[in-house]
Amino acid sequence: MQSSVSQSQNGAAVVDAVLHRHGGHRHALVQILREVQEQTHWLPRAVLTQIASGVGLTPAIVEGVASFYRFFHLEPVAAYHLLWSDNITDRMLGNRTLARDLCQRLNIRPGAYQTGALASVGFTSCTGLGDQGPALLVNQHHVITRMDAQRVAELAELVRAQVPVSDWPADWLRVDDQVHRSDVLLAGPPPQGDALRAALARGSEATLAEVMQSGLRGRGGAGFTTGRKWTLCRQAPVTEGGTRVVVCNADEGEPGTFKDRVLLTRQANAVFEGMTVAARLLGARQGLVYLRGEYRYLLDHLESVLANRRASNLLGKRILGTDGFDFDITIHVGAGAYVCGEESALIESLEGKRGTPRIRPPFPVESGYLGQPTIVNNVETFCAATHIALRGGAWWAAMGTPQSSGTKLHSVSGDCERPGIYEYPFGVTIEQILHDCGAHDTQAVQVGGPSGVCLAAHEFGRRVGFEDVPTAGAFMVFNQSRDMFEVARSFSHFFAHESCGFCTPCRVGTELVARRMDKLAAGFGSLFDETELRELDALMHGTTHCGLGASATNALRDTLVRFRPAYEKRLQEPGFVAAFDLDAELASARRVTGRDDAQAHLERRG
Repeated sequence: MQSSVSQSQNGAAVVDAVLHRHGGHRHALVQILREVQEQTHWLPRAVLTQIASGVGLTPAIVEGVASFYRFFHLEPVAAYHLLWSDNITDRMLGNRTLARDLCQRLNIRPGAYQTGALASVGFTSCTGLGDQGPALLVNQHHVITRMDAQRVAELAELVRAQVPVSDWPADWLRVDDQVHRSDVLLAGPPPQGDALRAALARGSEATLAEVMQSGLRGRGGAGFTTGRKWTLCRQAPVTEGGTRVVVCNADEGEPGTFKDRVLLTRQANAVFEGMTVAARLLGARQGLVYLRGEYRYLLDHLESVLANRRASNLLGKRILGTDGFDFDITIHVGAGAYVCGEESALIESLEGKRGTPRIRPPFPVESGYLGQPTIVNNVETFCAATHIALRGGAWWAAMGTPQSSGTKLHSVSGDCERPGIYEYPFGVTIEQILHDCGAHDTQAVQVGGPSGVCLAAHEFGRRVGFEDVPTAGAFMVFNQSRDMFEVARSFSHFFAHESCGFCTPCRVGTELVARRMDKLAAGFGSLFDETELRELDALMHGTTHCGLGASATNALRDTLVRFRPAYEKRLQEPGFVAAFDLDAELASARRVTGRDDAQAHLERRG
């Protein structure tokens, strides 16, 4: 064990090196914090103070940024920091039982760092591996798929023997693409540079017209028309010496979604080419990819693809020998914040700030990254743009439906024989996807993640598309054995955990919903609680600052209507039933005072 003096000296050297690499730019603060922590394991106050000095900010601001992201540690963590993915599909596969087994084998308490312990075990939101769970995130750098009792036993032995994660069985760290149905986006990447050459030959105006003709809409969930967004950004004035900016949103945080992970693994060239096509149309010189922290393990692969594109003159100065066509892409790795999937919060994070959604207008296309006109599009959107630039807008518009052109990728997980990725033209029925993935006795499908829509069996004839069932890509299947109340309760805790805390309706409302659902689960439900839940739903839909709070009760509302028996058995009493838990309310106070003994308020003295 190093002495505290040598540790301090090493930490200072690490900070100096990272600050130098980023030029001390304050907008790189999140990346500086991440890269420092990868070597120091946590961020003590002395390290934060040194970083603050290096970027010209106060220690309070730097600590405030670090405290926002759940993957930054302001307290010591164990050498093996093990986080179980806790999406509902992971729970269905037994992650909670496996976590308890691991804690018992390591003789540690879940969710707490114990001084001197080799490992700490906790839970995190969906890690984008719903098709091969239960999944485990190790030190926010490595992922382990398909955890089971045998792997838990072997992992505990490896931890006790202090075997480096890089020496753990390679099969544990294998992440499969599991593409079961491919169409134009997944059938095979277009030859590198061909879409760019086609755009250059056609010209920027004509290529933008092709994007407009295609009817391509954003694949991140909102469905804004891509050509319209690019046109608005192209028309926005640029300050002298500035540039327009192209941002790829790869912060795939919606539980149950993993399509972008597969595209980044299989089709990174097509994604980067789409960004470069957009840069040509907009006159942009700067590109940024916001990669979610849970996908840190993809960073080396993506950097390698970027390096190869630079070597092939598909990025950098004078792309394909074209004067004035200068564009490059850098990757920003997130640090665990679902709200950063919202485009303005993502931009705040890119600028080295807390990921708090901005007040709009102005919109990013007018004033985005560092005040410059900026487009933010999803991974799948840029991949589609590459194919449109190569084959034309009419070709893309001929697929799908009139209001939802082209194809869509679906991340299928849950109660089915073949979880994984399925690509269909828009207009496919829910029933067709269920048949293809091998789902049987299906009770419900959650389309678009917790913020999407929950459908019952009588609705499986509905079609995926912006005019009927829109989706960001998640498709979670629940058979008749599942309790849909528990599904909605799980989602309520997800939103309470992920609220950025900026606005009161979301910060307080999501917590109140989660507590009310817990009250029902504990057997203290009444018709009064249903009224309260409905009022919270109405309040949050009309008053929250951004879409997170407005959609946080979608699953509650849908399951109350479509699966009411799951609630009725918990709402037996006509009048209010009290369920105040004093010990639970005192839990935070005990943590502050260093006590962890439950029922401490019952202790008698004297």
